[in-house]
Amino acid sequence: MSYLASKSFWVQVAERAVKTAAYSAGGLLVVATGGLLSVGWLPLLSTVGLVTLVSVLGSLASGAVGPEDTPSLVPTEPV
Repeated sequence: MSYLASKSFWVQVAERAVKTAAYSAGGLLVVATGGLLSVGWLPLLSTVGLVTLVSVLGSLASGAVGPEDTPSLVPTEPV
C-alpha cells in the first residue's frame, strides 16, 4: 500500500474528485426545471458530496490494482 504515501497519487485523486463534483453539479443544474433560483441546493450539494466520495473511494480501490502510484485502472503505456 505504498501508493497511499505518494503525493502524486493524492494529487490525482483530488483532481478526479474535483472534476467529478463539477460534472455532477453541472448535470444536476441542467436537469433542474425552473432555473437556478428554484434549485433545491441542499439535495444538490448532498448528491454532489456523495458522488465525490464515491469517486475518492473508487480511486483508492484502483490504486492497489492499476499502474503504480496512480488511481487509474488503465495502463499509462500502450499495450
